[in-house]
Amino acid sequence: MTDQEKNQKEFRKYRLLIADDEENILNGMRKFIESRMTVFEQIYCAVDGQEALDIIYRHHPDIMLLDVQMPGKSGLDVLKEAKEAGVCPKTIILSGYDSFHYAQQALRYGVIDYLLKPCRSTEILEKLETAAKMLEGNTEETAKKGKELEGNYLVNSAVEYMRENLAESLNLTNVAEQIGVSPAYLSTLFSQQLGCCFIDYLNQIRIDCACQYMHDKRMKIYEVAFKVGFHDEKYFSKVFRKVTGVSPSDYKNSLG
Repeated sequence: MTDQEKNQKEFRKYRLLIADDEENILNGMRKFIESRMTVFEQIYCAVDGQEALDIIYRHHPDIMLLDVQMPGKSGLDVLKEAKEAGVCPKTIILSGYDSFHYAQQALRYGVIDYLLKPCRSTEILEKLETAAKMLEGNTEETAKKGKELEGNYLVNSAVEYMRENLAESLNLTNVAEQIGVSPAYLSTLFSQQLGCCFIDYLNQIRIDCACQYMHDKRMKIYEVAFKVGFHDEKYFSKVFRKVTGVSPSDYKNSLG
């Protein structure tokens, strides 16, 4: 197995559109690409600009090999219309005209490459492989962002539940069950998103809340401990000192 074939196996399957008014070139490119690349699940062919647009609207190809000069609508017309409609594939221009004007306009529409005819078949394969890698990178980035957003949402949901139920007997298992994930996954999310373990974060918000309650001079320390979920005053004092550096009584006295 060649390196190229190994790389192609890593890609998901894409749809390719080849648009060229010279049918012998069109069919030759399609057969050559089919025989050399496994990354495309479907290859569409168009012999003019309008047919190319019809395929774009109907089938949403991911990548397009597009001839500039075609009857009716030109390749640039196709690019402009597809771009305005928000359905433009990653495009590689094939042109028989070495014109800076064509190249400049094509780049303005966001093409990823501009090849002059006649070009080597292997060069077309290289450009298609690059386009597929670009799409693969976009897919991975989208998936990564989606996973990060999901992680943020789950952690925020867990923290909100913890804050609203501080007086209850909270632990990793029952909080994870409440938001619909496994304890191991929630533990991982806390480490990734908040940089600390679940119990340390729970203790932190409990002690923060305890500090607020202590501004009420009428509340005893054991009452504060109970309200934030500690049913053992000695354990509360130990955790309070660990988090704040002082004992609950010293903190309360410091408030005046």
